[in-house]
Amino acid sequence: MALRPGEADSRGILFVGLGGRWRIDQGLPEAEVLRDKLDASVRQVSFDAGELTEWDSGLLSFVAGIYKACAERGIAVDGGGLPPGAQRLLAMARAIPEQKVSGRSTGTPGLFAQAGIATLEFVRGVPQMLGFLGEVTLSLLRLVSGRARFRARDLWLEIEEVGPRALPIVSVISFLVGLILAYLGADQLKLVGAQIFIADLVAIGMVREVGALMTGIIIAGRTGAAFAAQLGTMQVNEEIDAYKALGISTIDFLVLPRMLALMLMVPLLTLYSGFIGMLAGLLVSVTIFDIGVFEYYTETLRALEFKQFAVGLSKGTVYGAMIAFAGCLRGMQCGRSAEAVGHAATSAVVTAILLITIAASIMTIVYYQLGI
Repeated sequence: MALRPGEADSRGILFVGLGGRWRIDQGLPEAEVLRDKLDASVRQVSFDAGELTEWDSGLLSFVAGIYKACAERGIAVDGGGLPPGAQRLLAMARAIPEQKVSGRSTGTPGLFAQAGIATLEFVRGVPQMLGFLGEVTLSLLRLVSGRARFRARDLWLEIEEVGPRALPIVSVISFLVGLILAYLGADQLKLVGAQIFIADLVAIGMVREVGALMTGIIIAGRTGAAFAAQLGTMQVNEEIDAYKALGISTIDFLVLPRMLALMLMVPLLTLYSGFIGMLAGLLVSVTIFDIGVFEYYTETLRALEFKQFAVGLSKGTVYGAMIAFAGCLRGMQCGRSAEAVGHAATSAVVTAILLITIAASIMTIVYYQLGI
């Protein structure tokens, strides 16, 4: 390895001689060694690699450093004296702009700046959400008319994933929520000696409201994020682009089975959640407050009406549609990196829970006004 930086000639050209073996394992010099030579008298840097015997990426890194140092000082660089292969590689490297990681910033924006950024993102996202909603609606209409194209096997696989495999976590959460409701109700009802109405509180609360809400939140974190990650990974692998190139509707083939699976399974999981919550209330009533099993059973049957089940099932159906919509939307909007997949999964959960909360509030008010 030999480096022979000369002095600038009368024309302001600095010749840099390169000779010997320029390989990474040779302990190559840094481009900084030439900075002292790059004074005001230098107008151009040229290379002489006539004695160069071997080279690898170490030479490219050294020359690239010289290019950068000269660009900072406004000095031209003539790479014509370098080996042809090195010239081509440097041209390719300099032709591609520096990649910047999205979502990274050196400073932390203030509170008002964060609020403004969030508002702008929401405003920009509304048209995309409405467009995606329109595509899903058209896909459902094609399903009704028998023109939707997807594999029945995919639907059954999604049903298995979002239904039976979610039973353990739904069982645990529903049982604990039923216990909490029973204890909270008993704490107030015992003041008037009406502990028997624990059955009414737990039954109506779980079947009508809490069962659907807790199931929706559980499925949003478990399945909504999974949908976003699956579709986001397909975006990264360009599988969705391949579907479009083949003329296959990604909404029909990928989104519709997932939405149907959740709209079918979440209502059933809601019924199951209500049943588990009532069992928890029965356990508390019998073991803590000395209420007989038959008394609790009779009071539960007296409290429950068909409209309670109808409200719970309708809310479960809407929540399932919201979860599928949010998960598939964020998955289809995903970028082309691993970081984007993680962001899509997180955004899907947040969006789904927000939509569930809004839907729950609206439906509760509507049912109250209708006397249901």
